[in-house]
Amino acid sequence: MIADDFIYCKPETKRDAVKAYKKLKNERNKVFYYGGGSEIITMARAGSKVPNAVIDIKSIPECNVLEVKNNVLIIGGAVSLNAIAESKLFPLLGTTGSRIADHTNQCRISIAGNICGTIIYRETVLPLLLADAKISIYGPGGRRTLPLSEIFHKRIQLGQGEFIYQIKIKKEMTETPFIHVKRTANEKIDYPLVTVCTTQYKGRLRMAFSGICSYPFRSIEIEEVINNSQVSLGEKLDLIHNLLPEPPLTDYEGSGEYRIFVMNHIIENILERYHNNAKNL
Repeated sequence: MIADDFIYCKPETKRDAVKAYKKLKNERNKVFYYGGGSEIITMARAGSKVPNAVIDIKSIPECNVLEVKNNVLIIGGAVSLNAIAESKLFPLLGTTGSRIADHTNQCRISIAGNICGTIIYRETVLPLLLADAKISIYGPGGRRTLPLSEIFHKRIQLGQGEFIYQIKIKKEMTETPFIHVKRTANEKIDYPLVTVCTTQYKGRLRMAFSGICSYPFRSIEIEEVINNSQVSLGEKLDLIHNLLPEPPLTDYEGSGEYRIFVMNHIIENILERYHNNAKNL
């Protein structure tokens, strides 16, 4: 249950948000930034993640932007997964977000919340890694913008008091051909056994994964194998197994061996689809 003396702040600027964070921290509060809040509420109810102060960023104008400007797609950190899907500005990201939770929760889950969340799958990271997205962060040290690939190592690496206020992607990277495949153990809306996002850019396939390991990732080494026409499918799969960043995940959703089986099937189907498309050109 969330504490009765719960502190709620709703600043209207990034600077005021950081000021509130500093003040609340100095008063020894456990402070979270709040964009959608679905995970905070769920974890608080379970008693595993209970803040006694939150800073709602939804009134900060930059956090609500969803537009293309100067050939760059800008997505505010507080924009919901449903809004992204309905905008059709980044079809792969929209498709990925539409398979996370149910529609009601998609209207609440923010893009920054999914990236920063404690739930290990963080599936929206996959399209962003493939699209060379940059993340704009604000905190006590001011603003910084960095490629997601540089600050996402198992999870997003934010300093104390920092929050994601915008995500920026070149428009051309939002328009690449893509395939999104998500396999779950039971229901259509569930945590993934394996999710694979694939794009084709400048004649090469890019591939990112969630579910197979305990965190989402994109591997340049795996992509080298995927794009090597001199290697057979069976050899590719064996090489990919050895290039996974950690042993496959085993939990109540499925064993590591089963996840490998599912991943193999997905990769095989994706490569077959691209091979057939190439032959028909």
